[in-house]
Formats: sequence, structure tokens, C-alpha cells
Amino acid sequence: MRAAAPRVAYFPDTFYEINGVAHTSRHFQAFAERRGLPFFCLHPGKRENGIREQQQGELTTLEIPRGSPLSFRLEKDLTFDPAFVRHKNFLEERLRAFRPDIVHITGPSEPGILGAWLAKDLNVPLVAAWHTNLHEYAAQRSTWLLRMLPHSKVPAAEKSIEHAALLACARFYRLAEALFAPNVDLCRLLEKVTGRPCALMPRGVDTLAFSPEHRDRGDTRAPFVLGFCGRLSIEKNVFLLARIRSELLALGITDFRFLIVGHGKEESWLRQNLPNADFTGVLRGHDLARAYANMDLFVFPSHTDTFGNVVLEALASGVPSVVTPDGGPRYIVRDGETGSIATDDGFTAAIANLIRDPELHTKMRLAARIYAQTASWDSVFEGVYRTYDEVLASHGR
Repeated sequence: MRAAAPRVAYFPDTFYEINGVAHTSRHFQAFAERRGLPFFCLHPGKRENGIREQQQGELTTLEIPRGSPLSFRLEKDLTFDPAFVRHKNFLEERLRAFRPDIVHITGPSEPGILGAWLAKDLNVPLVAAWHTNLHEYAAQRSTWLLRMLPHSKVPAAEKSIEHAALLACARFYRLAEALFAPNVDLCRLLEKVTGRPCALMPRGVDTLAFSPEHRDRGDTRAPFVLGFCGRLSIEKNVFLLARIRSELLALGITDFRFLIVGHGKEESWLRQNLPNADFTGVLRGHDLARAYANMDLFVFPSHTDTFGNVVLEALASGVPSVVTPDGGPRYIVRDGETGSIATDDGFTAAIANLIRDPELHTKMRLAARIYAQTASWDSVFEGVYRTYDEVLASHGR
């Protein structure tokens, strides 16, 4: 072990936005500040604030907004600025003053590209975290293009796009000496395609902020509330929610409602096809905690999430979850204990089973809360620092 904590320069893709990278990054910075660790965090800031630099103890934060005329939108709250590289000399000056031992990036974004470049120029080890399955996103977001193909050719074309995108991402991640990923399958995949070692970096949850104590619904018996929280987009498989509604009605189950938290491109479609849904938009703080706690079951049909922060937040709120057998959420939910793992065809049956069995539902609510209390952010980041030590030891630092 090193005598002193490494000096870490952290370059996340996002920070203030509503996504897993931003959520993790805010907690990572808070962890470093709480522990008094030397930590330099460069992240995209809010355009109206301009460039902001702050130092508090061992923590240095530098916010640089994405704001050139070349910027284009990726999501409702996220843009990409090809001209972000214009800040390279300015950042190098700040980074040299900080004297990092290691640089940590979170993906092939503008900050990630600059972080990799600066690590090479400063001859500092680089590590990279994989947070988003960009290759799967690329395939799903190509559906508008693939509509021009015969239906029988679409699956093969989607696989080709996914494979090509994965290889492109792998070329970037090979720049790092070690990788982080939030689940075992991703680690194995990344080690295969990059040839780099991969360490687990799951997510944690604040069980005080997210708790059953925030539940304030009067009559808990009716209606049964099916909740969803996340981006309302094709890669989250949100269209399945409308199918679930139709199938529950066909089973004779009518006393239920949806509570949809978030925003995205498919919101208007969902509003049209989920007439028994309440749409809250993006929620934060107590309002978000209250929304979770007032759900009876969390329904998360995504096949592409690498972890699923929202699932862990639901469990912490005492809300069992139904998730798919793909991606990271299946590592969070214990099938039959804290929720269910089901294919798209099996979601409705899993939900109906809990609606019809109040005793099982109550047991799952208790088990969900107990499990979430074992997942702390401190343990996650302590593991990250152990990997830093291993990388630095290999360099004789």
C-alpha cells in the first residue's frame, strides 16, 4: 500500500445531468472531499456560469461549459462539443499545478478525450470507467435507418452496428492501463476486447435519502402503483410499459396506475398510450425520494443499463423491482426475494403475481430495504482507490 493517498485527476463525461455517470461522479467528488483526499475534478459545467474554478482543502473543481457553435444535442439535457479541445493548454496548465499521480476518465467524451491526451503528455497512468453501453445504444438508435432494409435483414444489421461500435469504443479504452465496469459480464467483455484488466465499480445508495419513511400515501391498498424512473427513450425499452398495461387489463387487473419519473423523446408517445399514468418530469431531492417511496413496484424494462442506479434507489425505498435478465440490474435484484427477473414476455406475469399476493409483496418490500442497506458509496470508492494503488505500484510509484 502507498504511504499517501494518490493524487487523482477525474474527468467525468457529465456531472449535473440526470444519468448514472453524473450521479456517480457527484458522489465520488463528495467522497474525496469527505475523506480529505487530493482530488482534481474537471467536468462540463452550466453554460450560464462560464468557466469556474474552486479549491476547498484538497479538492479542486474546474467547470468548463460545452458551448461552442459546433455543439450538438445528444439528449434533452446533454450536448457534445467537438471544439472542447480548445481548452487543452488551459487544462494542462492547471493539471501540472495539481501534479496528479493518476488520471481517471469515464468515456470517449470531450473530457475523456482531453483526459487521455493530458495523461499521455504528463506521462501519468490512465484508468477508464465504462458506464454506458454505447454500442447497444448505437444499434437501437439506428432503427430509423434500418427501416429501409427488408425486415428479415434488420436483426443482422443491428448486430453489425453494435459490433462495430463496440470495437470503436474498445480502441479508445485500450488507451487506459486498467478499466472499471459496474458488473461482472461487462468486465469480462471489456477484458476480451481491450486486453486490459477490469475491476468492478458498482454503485452505492444513500439509504437515508431514499427510504420507506418518505411514503405518504394514505390508502396503500388501492390503486397499486407501478413506477418507472429514468430517461424516456428507446434504449430504456419504455414501449413495454404500454404492453404491460394492456396485458394486465386483459387479465382482469384494473386497479393500478403508473408513476413515470423522467423525461425523454418518447414522453409524448407514452402519454398517449398510458392514460392511467402520472408523469412528474425530472425530480430531485425529497420530491424524488417521495416518488419512489409511494410506488408499490418498480418496473424497469431496460436491456442496456450497465448497473441501474434507479433500481437500487427503489430498493432502498422499500420498493421491489422487476428487471430484465440483461445488463446490470439483474445483479441488484434477487429473483423471488427483492423482486423478479423476467423477459419482456414475462414482465406482466411477474407484476400480476405480486399484485395478487399481498403477503409476498410485503416480504419483498422488507427484503428490498435490507439489501439496499448493504450497498454504500464509501465501499465502492474504497475499491476504486485499491485499484489505483495496484496501477501505481506497477509503475513503481
